[in-house]
Amino acid sequence: MYLSRVEIDLYNRKKYSDLSHVGKYHHWVEECFPNEIENKERSRKLWRVDCLNGRLYLLIVSKVQPNPDKLELYGVKGSGQIKSYDRFLNSLENEKKYRFRVTLNPVVAIASGKGKRGRVYPHVTVEQQRKFLLDRAKKNGFFLEENEFNVVEREFVKFEKANQRSIRLSKVTYEGILTVKDKDTFRKLLVSGFGKKKAYGFGLMTVIPEV
Repeated sequence: MYLSRVEIDLYNRKKYSDLSHVGKYHHWVEECFPNEIENKERSRKLWRVDCLNGRLYLLIVSKVQPNPDKLELYGVKGSGQIKSYDRFLNSLENEKKYRFRVTLNPVVAIASGKGKRGRVYPHVTVEQQRKFLLDRAKKNGFFLEENEFNVVEREFVKFEKANQRSIRLSKVTYEGILTVKDKDTFRKLLVSGFGKKKAYGFGLMTVIPEV
């Protein structure tokens, strides 16, 4: 596995204006793997956009190493970093605390009648959004204390498809401290993603050991 990062070039109007919605970012991520496009074999990638100290970064977790030039297609030249992720993944320990960051699309399906497929609605309050993460911690191999994590960003992002009306997706970013309880399940979460809409910038959790 590989963990890659590149600083998005905010000062190049042409580049940044091309990234007008999350579908464009998805296309950029796919372009980072030209051999897969050529062979028509697409592996799953996780990606996320982080804002740190006024700069935007694209992060990607992938089974295959991305093409360095394609990684910097909309990025600052020379800012691309590609690192093997396997050593860190194999170092995870049960009962160890880690600082985490994850961006999710917290939603709930509400059925309008018996036997009918539920309509999906976004969780809109901070309390709902926090509960969404808390309720899914155990089955994903980790434990959360209610007072050790926060919702740090909340917004709606635009997604467009050709010849279709654009839609808005609820985007919520969480940060805090978790405790790993089942390292194998948790490792799978880090490489396979968390929740829905993974192709559109959701579900990538990153962690660092709590000192």
